[in-house]
Amino acid sequence: MDQLGTEGEPGTFLQPKCLEELESPTDSGSDYEATMKGTKRRKPAVSKQPPKRTRHNAALKGMSSPSGISVPTPPGPSPQSISQGTSMQLSARSVRSMNEESQIISAKDIYDAVCSGKSAMVTVVDEWLDSYKRSREAGLLVLINFIVQSCGCKGVVTRKMFDSMQNAEIISTLTKEFNEDSVNYPLCTPGPQLKRFKAGLCEFARVLVRSCRNSLVYDEYLFPSLLALLTGLSDSQVRAFRHTSTLLAIKLMTGLVEVAVVVSVQLQTTQQQYNTENSKRAHDRASDRLEELQATVRELRENREELSSMMNATFRGVFVHRYRDQLPEIRAVCIEELGLWLKMDPEDFLNDGCLKYLGWTMHDKERILSMVLDKDPDVAVEVVNLLLLIQQRTEEGLDEEECGHIYPLVYASHRGLASAAGGFLYNKLKGVMTSHSQENDKANNAAFFQILISFYIQSEFHEHGAYLVDSLWHVAGSELRDWETMTTFLLQDDELMYEEEGVLIELMMCAIRQAAQATPPVGRTQGKKNLSMKDKKIQEQDKRRITTHFIPLLPQLLAKYSADARNVKLLLKAPLYFDLEMYSSAQWLEKHLDLLLSQVCGIVEKHTEVAVLEACAHLASTLSSDCYTFSSRAQLAFSQLFDVLTECFSTYVNDLLQVGECGTADDDDTYSGATALKRIAALSSAKDPTAWKLFDSCLELLKSRMESRELDKELMAPAMKCAAFHLMWAKVNVVNSKPTEAELKRLKKEVRSFCRVCQDCLSLNQTDIRDQAFELLCDLLLLYSVGSVRSEPALRALAHLPSDSLRSELAAFLLDYVFTDTEDVELDAESEEEMKISLLQKKRNQLAGYCKLVIYGVLDLTAATDVFKHYSKYFKDFGDIIKETLSKSKLINPVQSAKTVCLSLQQLFSEMLTEHHSRQDLTEIRDLAKRLAMSFGIDLHRVRKPLVALHMDGIRFAFRDPQEGEEPNPNVAFLKILSEFSFKLLQPDRAQLAEFLKSACPSAALSWPPVKLYQRSLEARSTSKATEQEGGDEVPSHDTPVVKRRRTTAQGSASTTRGPWLDNSSIQSSLHTPALTSTVQKQPAKRMASRKPRPVESDISSSLTEPESEDEFSPGLQMRKVKPNKRRLASSSKNTPSPGQQDLNSHLNLLSLIEDDIAERDEDEIEDYQSDSDTGYTLPSTRHTSVSVLDELFD
Repeated sequence: MDQLGTEGEPGTFLQPKCLEELESPTDSGSDYEATMKGTKRRKPAVSKQPPKRTRHNAALKGMSSPSGISVPTPPGPSPQSISQGTSMQLSARSVRSMNEESQIISAKDIYDAVCSGKSAMVTVVDEWLDSYKRSREAGLLVLINFIVQSCGCKGVVTRKMFDSMQNAEIISTLTKEFNEDSVNYPLCTPGPQLKRFKAGLCEFARVLVRSCRNSLVYDEYLFPSLLALLTGLSDSQVRAFRHTSTLLAIKLMTGLVEVAVVVSVQLQTTQQQYNTENSKRAHDRASDRLEELQATVRELRENREELSSMMNATFRGVFVHRYRDQLPEIRAVCIEELGLWLKMDPEDFLNDGCLKYLGWTMHDKERILSMVLDKDPDVAVEVVNLLLLIQQRTEEGLDEEECGHIYPLVYASHRGLASAAGGFLYNKLKGVMTSHSQENDKANNAAFFQILISFYIQSEFHEHGAYLVDSLWHVAGSELRDWETMTTFLLQDDELMYEEEGVLIELMMCAIRQAAQATPPVGRTQGKKNLSMKDKKIQEQDKRRITTHFIPLLPQLLAKYSADARNVKLLLKAPLYFDLEMYSSAQWLEKHLDLLLSQVCGIVEKHTEVAVLEACAHLASTLSSDCYTFSSRAQLAFSQLFDVLTECFSTYVNDLLQVGECGTADDDDTYSGATALKRIAALSSAKDPTAWKLFDSCLELLKSRMESRELDKELMAPAMKCAAFHLMWAKVNVVNSKPTEAELKRLKKEVRSFCRVCQDCLSLNQTDIRDQAFELLCDLLLLYSVGSVRSEPALRALAHLPSDSLRSELAAFLLDYVFTDTEDVELDAESEEEMKISLLQKKRNQLAGYCKLVIYGVLDLTAATDVFKHYSKYFKDFGDIIKETLSKSKLINPVQSAKTVCLSLQQLFSEMLTEHHSRQDLTEIRDLAKRLAMSFGIDLHRVRKPLVALHMDGIRFAFRDPQEGEEPNPNVAFLKILSEFSFKLLQPDRAQLAEFLKSACPSAALSWPPVKLYQRSLEARSTSKATEQEGGDEVPSHDTPVVKRRRTTAQGSASTTRGPWLDNSSIQSSLHTPALTSTVQKQPAKRMASRKPRPVESDISSSLTEPESEDEFSPGLQMRKVKPNKRRLASSSKNTPSPGQQDLNSHLNLLSLIEDDIAERDEDEIEDYQSDSDTGYTLPSTRHTSVSVLDELFD
């Protein structure tokens, strides 16, 4: 039973006993001594008013601590203010349901009021006090049963039990009657009810003490009896008893401490008055006044002693045993209230007798340090804040090894935790700076950057500078905005080492981005958060200050670091965060623009690194945008640069075309031509290169190299890119103009020629050339697809459809180079991890390119089989992409999407039969089928027709006619795989599919194990797994329809032959093809036109017909438009598109996943793979720069 278990103090277990049985236990160093004698509960005669107690004969006496207990308490809300409440205030009539005979409020009335909230608590307590004053025993019995009910116990304490049993006996009886069927009780019930009940229970205890503070708290019956019961319950093995009673007892003691503080203040005041009166001369004294004060002092002392006795008993009987309870909620209650007692009465509680309990719970610093990696980020945040207080308020603080547990958290993906760690790091850095105090703020900031640079280098988390800056932004924002200090460091010589300069440039650029965009880096964004007016004003001010400071200094920085690829690549991003209109605000600033353009052109002519050239192209695209008045100057500068590069390439092109023995180009000529092409290719993504007419030269260069087999990746890859960008810009140009028929014919011929060359490159044994050809093919096939020109009748002649051989080559590329294990690639040990990440990202982009061809109708849905059948095996690397493709294929045509899923499984089954099949192979296919079945969601009516179509195709495949030389029914074991989809079927479809199965299979086959297994899956409401004896995994080793094969040689070509079950499958996409690709700008989409479904003849003469559309089951496909994300596009400028471009882009239709949230949760169980990280915290990914990876890959 979950609620039972010994969870007390280690080494100490107290059997349940009442408070009267506690015989003066001692605790060295404690200020409290329990002096409650063992007595039986007294039963005084019933009277309408409680009898006045005889103080000297009190059964309950206590010795106060040496210093007494007096705590000045902050004034709390009066019962009258609480009772006024709000609209939730319950009337006396609604709160109590009185027994007409006894007129006593019931335990259920109190429990219901506590559950409803705190507003009616004063009324409830007042009504209970009225009943208690009429009958103390009956009133106390109601309160006891209320406590029992609050514990979740179904038992009831009867009057007979109350009169004849001691507390231990009552608790034992209640334990036996406790409901063991559920582990929940009111204080652990999940949801808002828990918070409401706990608050109500605590308020009830507080109001009860406040209402009794002047009378009943001293009647020697109510509170001693109540605390005795709670003490016994707090020692119970039943968690519900222990938790609830501990909370009530501790809260009651807090109330008693408040009362004791008031009594102590009154005693002190009265004693001073007595001393003042007694110090007067004899004839001036007022005897009556003196006696009255003396009696009041005596009474207050007795009250103080009784309160001390009850608090001492509660502290010793409850707190001492429960502050180390195994249940964290109990420990938290005890320590939290101890903190309140320390604050309310520091004179008596702030001593070693009480502080030792607080110290014991916090002495394990190693445990606290480990909690910074708690799975709950909020807990980790509080721990870091606590460690910061320890660091600030204690002399020893934390040593460097202990601080090392906190430093890495500045790179955590949880922003709250990272900010807390940033505050800790900043405090530590400031402490180091204080030890080397500087003269002024500038010197302090310089010291701050030197220490921060040293920390960043030592942390070894490079490429995560944006996360370090974001962690420090809320505490070190002023230092990180000190642009003057940073640029002074960089422009002066011998101030920093080379590595330190690189780190400072990285941190400076991260700070510029943070200030200009006012958004956290990728991975730390928690939903969309609109900036307030104040934040927007600060952002605009920061942007103006950045622009004003860096416009004159950026050319100097670029000039100094122009030869350093890493640093100049970062510095080139700075103008992207400027307020570029400022270049036109003053004439003297235009010269700085000319200097900037000159530096950028010089960097292009100096570098060949792809990252540097892409940064230059991005900046060129921004500066050339027509929205700026200075754009003509930028366009002129980059046109002149294009002239220089084109002239350089033209100088060597003739020699480069001569290959073989007749070739005249040496290595220097080849290098010069290749570097010129690299620079042209990079700039072509930002500027239209068609005016320089480089396409023919690049195409001839590619053809000559392919024919001679003199493959030079440094030359061919940029030539391929230049030719592709020419075709992309040409498409944009024909859309924006009215081309002649001859121009269209020539352009189509160029597209066809280039695609043929790229297709030949897919079989090369050169990775860079092969990958470049695949990616460019995916882009061009989309750009020149039928859907891209559907709205332009004059341009329909440009549509280019991939040939069958090209389709086969694209599919074979996936099998050979994408769906392969990264471990199979030989990598250098030093850069192994980085190379694996880079290789995986390349594969993801290639897979996304292929999936776009399927989604937008360039390839049939059947082409997706080569993707779907790897869903399970490569789920960790490509699961999100394949899942998105599955979802979008359902939007295109739900029925054909389901058939494609079935076809994927059929191909895997066929591959298994052609090889040495094993039981494990069939199990893996069944696991894939389970995962694919989960993708259909939980709306069974919406997926009814697709699932029926899937099952019918699977049954036909299982009992297809054998080919020549085959044994009968070689595929019957496929029914085991098909059975994984049965749990999604509705009952009418199950019955009809069972009839279809009987009509499709031979009569003798009905007794075969796979058939029986499938029949059982149709009969059961949920998926049933076959036993090994009945189902078996033996599969006939006969051939089935041929599937795509992998290449056997590097230069071989793969052909695709489809078996007879594909002959009747014509899966066409009804989704319009996007007009633009990943390298061209896109505009918001218009709504997709619908296509009428084509009827398909059924193979059986029954009422079950094979569905071809969703019209019969749902009114239509639900689609919603998704606003495209802005991202850097490789072949288009960032300026605003012209009206022609907008017209071209208007046909881009974007799909979105419309699975219900519940359906998404239905799939969660199959998506929980473990991370490779060994650390307890999560580092943010720097692999992507957009908010949504899938939007970047698919849009």
